[in-house]
Amino acid sequence: MDLGIFLVGFIIFIIYVYFLIWNIFNGTKKQREENNYGQEADNIDMDGMGNFNRFGN
Repeated sequence: MDLGIFLVGFIIFIIYVYFLIWNIFNGTKKQREENNYGQEADNIDMDGMGNFNRFGN
């Protein structure tokens, strides 16, 4: 009986660790996709002076 409880607990723990690691990697991948806007060129520079509003005061 003690070995059976240990095995059930171990299986639940392995499933928990698997989904924890999957969630970390999946969240990181989604975050990289959402924050990829910094790689795009600034095509709205109408006056040729640059985009000065992105610098702080």
